[in-house]
Amino acid sequence: WASVPVINGGDGWGEHPTQILTDLYTVYREKGRLDGLKWLAVGDMRMRTMHSLAYGLTQFDCPITFVSPPEMSLTEEFKAELRQYSLDFREAEHVEQAIADADVILVEPVVQPDYTKSRDERSGDVGLTPDNYKITRELLSTKAKSDAILLHSLPRMDEIPTDVDITRWSRYWQEAYNGVVMRMALLALVLGAME
Repeated sequence: WASVPVINGGDGWGEHPTQILTDLYTVYREKGRLDGLKWLAVGDMRMRTMHSLAYGLTQFDCPITFVSPPEMSLTEEFKAELRQYSLDFREAEHVEQAIADADVILVEPVVQPDYTKSRDERSGDVGLTPDNYKITRELLSTKAKSDAILLHSLPRMDEIPTDVDITRWSRYWQEAYNGVVMRMALLALVLGAME
C-alpha cells in the first residue's frame, strides 16, 4: 500500500483500469446505460485491457463473449476467478459467431509488434490479423446490430481497417478523447480538487 494516491495507468500485461474506466464512460455516454448491454471482446486475452475489462464488467449486468486465438485465450485460473465474481461470459472461436448479439464490440490486436524495439530495429513484418479476429466494414454492415458501438484502445493495426472509421459503429475516436477527460477527472479526484 502507498501512503499517497496511485493511479494505475497500465502495468505491462497486468491491468489497465484507466482504459476500462474510459471504455465504460464512453459506452455510458453513447448508450445511456451499462447494465443489460451485451459485450464482445476480440483480441489477445492476455492483454491488460482485457483483464481490466473482465473485472470491470463484474460490477454490471453485462454478458460478454471473448474471441481470441487459442494460444491467447483466457487462462483457466482467470476464468475461475471471473466465475467467482459471477461474470456471465462465454468464449467463441470466430467473431462472426458472436457479433450479431453485441451492443458493444471492443477490439484489441492479436498481432503485436515488439514495442521494446524502435521501428528501425524491428526485423520483418509482424504479420496480418487473421480474418477470425478482424472487424471489417462488410462484417459490421451484414452481421452487427445497426446501433452497436465499436471501441479500440488504439493504436490499431489491421484488426479494424481504416474504412470503418467513418461508419456509424466506430467510437474509438470519441473513446480516445474521453480517455483524456477520464484521466483528468481521476487526477482531480486524487489531488483533492473534487469529491
